[in-house]
Amino acid sequence: MGVNLIELLQRKEITFDELKNKVIAVDASLFLYQFITTIRGRDGSLFTDSKGRVTSHLIGLFSRTTNLMTKGLKLVYVFDGKPPELKNKEKEKRTKLKQEAELKHKEAEEKEDIDEMRKYASRTSRLTKEMVEEAKSLLAALGIPIVHAPSEGEAQAAFLVKNGDAFAVASQDADSLLFGTPRLIRNLSIAGKRKKTSKLAYETIKPEIIDLAENLNNLGLDQDNLIALSMLVGTDYNNGGIKGIGPKNALKFVKNYTKDMDALFEEVKWNEYFDYPWTDVFYTFKNMPVTKDYNLEWKPVDEEKVKHLLIDEHEFSEERVDSALKKLVKDKESKKQTGLGDFV
Repeated sequence: MGVNLIELLQRKEITFDELKNKVIAVDASLFLYQFITTIRGRDGSLFTDSKGRVTSHLIGLFSRTTNLMTKGLKLVYVFDGKPPELKNKEKEKRTKLKQEAELKHKEAEEKEDIDEMRKYASRTSRLTKEMVEEAKSLLAALGIPIVHAPSEGEAQAAFLVKNGDAFAVASQDADSLLFGTPRLIRNLSIAGKRKKTSKLAYETIKPEIIDLAENLNNLGLDQDNLIALSMLVGTDYNNGGIKGIGPKNALKFVKNYTKDMDALFEEVKWNEYFDYPWTDVFYTFKNMPVTKDYNLEWKPVDEEKVKHLLIDEHEFSEERVDSALKKLVKDKESKKQTGLGDFV
């Protein structure tokens, strides 16, 4: 879901040239969800191979990753671990919504309403363990380092940036800012366009960077205030937030109680909306576990493994795979090996 903060934040368009040779910590789950939500047929069905195995996630991952690599970005993909207890409650709600969407999709299918079929099909997206493992296998074959978070991937990605091992987190969501990433990059897509929600149309997008310190200063908040503001509009741990409070009103509330959060959450009547104290959500953000046990090493592309997974296993076009790999090899040969310090 992600927290709805973007309209309050100052964003600056950034070019790929400005990101060249920089380490970018990618929110892997978000990228994969994007792919299985948007890379679908006209009727909303996922792309599959002849055995019925979903390939949409691999199509998106291979295309975007190889393109970003040829642009000179040093990617590291961060995968989720065990979700916090509060997120499990939210997952139960999402499961019900998916079930409702599946019923609506079936009704649209019976009516042969293509637009409605696609609309509801995207809402039934599920990222399976098999998809995640296939994604990891493809990334490993491409020589991309993987980090396994003990819990939330965005918190771990933020830690990489705070620890000086990456330049920024790549995600559409602002959640990594709540975990303290100094920099967030959105719209990291080579295509330069994004599908509009539940529509066949696309809109033009450009990469943009959000600087946490600049935004806190602009908003007149500290990190704790930013978390509190997010809780008012809704997070993954308190879906929907406080009824009737949008981002702008939330900012006003928080600025009135910057030093007294008990008074803030009493004022907005938190207990009328949630059956757990506000501190549960606040300290879920503050105390999210991360690990220092990772190794960022970029290895040569294993062309044979890539081809085996994509062409032999999932029947990808050999011509397209070869074309992408040739670009990568040519790009690698034109560059000198540099140390990690040159990429941060």
